[in-house]
Amino acid sequence: MELWDILTADRQPTGRTMVRGEPMKEGDYRLVVHVCIFDRKGRMLIQHRQPFKDGWPNMWDVSVGGSAIAGDSSKTAAERETREELGLTIDLEGVRPHFTVNFDGGFDDYYLIEREVEIDSLVLQPEEVQAAKWVTCDELLAMIDDGTFIPYHKSLIRLMFDMRNNYGDMPE
Repeated sequence: MELWDILTADRQPTGRTMVRGEPMKEGDYRLVVHVCIFDRKGRMLIQHRQPFKDGWPNMWDVSVGGSAIAGDSSKTAAERETREELGLTIDLEGVRPHFTVNFDGGFDDYYLIEREVEIDSLVLQPEEVQAAKWVTCDELLAMIDDGTFIPYHKSLIRLMFDMRNNYGDMPE
């Protein structure tokens, strides 16, 4: 049983938790994180979800994603999810999310990091991930078009690639 902290609309903890899969109450929010790993060539590491995974089975997705569990901060959730799904240890000390996407039930923090990773060195979580590979922005967008990648807004994908090396709304 996985517990999620319930947050206010201002991201403040309420002191309450909920069980994953239960319906959320009006005015309750939760935290989700995504980690998008890029290499020096500007490619993103993506993962292929297992066919038996709830939500987007057998689809390709960004490097890492998941819900914060009770007691997690955004950073600890991102570090934990990366370790669990890819067997990769990252340190986000002093790192802020590049951006947050608000959704009906919560907040989705996106971390964009650069890391040289050999696919063969990854330890994929068998319950969630069946494969991983590097792709360019154009390749990823084509995967959205052909229905093999989760249908994120293409502008969001382009934004990830554009913002991978800096914070803010203007290029450095």
